[in-house]
Amino acid sequence: MPPSLSAAAIAFVVVLLVELPDKTLVASLVLSTRYRPRPVLVGVSVAFAVQCVIAVSAGGLLHLLPRWALEVAVALLFASGAALLLREGFSEPEHVDVEEHAAREAAPMRRVVLTSFGVIFAAEWGDASQLATAALAARLGRPVAVVLGAWLALTAVAAVAVVAGRVIVRRVPVRTVHRVAGVLFAVLAAAATLSAVRS
Repeated sequence: MPPSLSAAAIAFVVVLLVELPDKTLVASLVLSTRYRPRPVLVGVSVAFAVQCVIAVSAGGLLHLLPRWALEVAVALLFASGAALLLREGFSEPEHVDVEEHAAREAAPMRRVVLTSFGVIFAAEWGDASQLATAALAARLGRPVAVVLGAWLALTAVAAVAVVAGRVIVRRVPVRTVHRVAGVLFAVLAAAATLSAVRS
C-alpha cells in the first residue's frame, strides 16, 4: 500500500474510533433532530474540514522537532486525549437524552448550515479527534493524507449521527465506548513515550 494511502487509512481508523463516542456525534445527532439532515451534514462537514486543516498544520509544525521531542509531543497529545475520553467515560450518564430535542424546526438551509458549522467548529477545539489528527500528522509526516483520512472519518461519523444517531445513542452505552477509546489513546501515548526513550 502506498505511504499516503496507508497514512490516510490509519487516520481514518483512529479518528473514526475516537469520534464515535464523542460529543460531536451527539451534537450532530441533536442538530439532526431539530433541522433537516442534508444542511446539517453540509455544515458539520465543512466545520470538520477546517478543523482537520488546523490540526494537521499544528502537527506539521511538531514534525520539525527532533525525533525524541516529536515522540514526547505525540505522547502528550495522545495522553491528553486519553485523559479527556476517560474523564468523559466516567462522568457521563449511561444514555444520552435527546428526546427533548425531537421537534424539527422549519428553517432556511443557509441558517441550518451556519448553525451546524458553528456548533461543531466550537465543539472540536481541543477535542480528542483534533488531538489525534495533530498527533498523526506529526508522526506520519503525510499532512494531505491525514487531513483526508481524518475528514472522511469525521464526516462518516456525522452521517451516521444524522441518519441513525438516535438508535446508536439508545443502544450503545456512550460511557463504555469513551472508556475503550481512552484506553486506546493511553496505549498510543505509552508507545510514543517508549519510542521517545529509545530515540
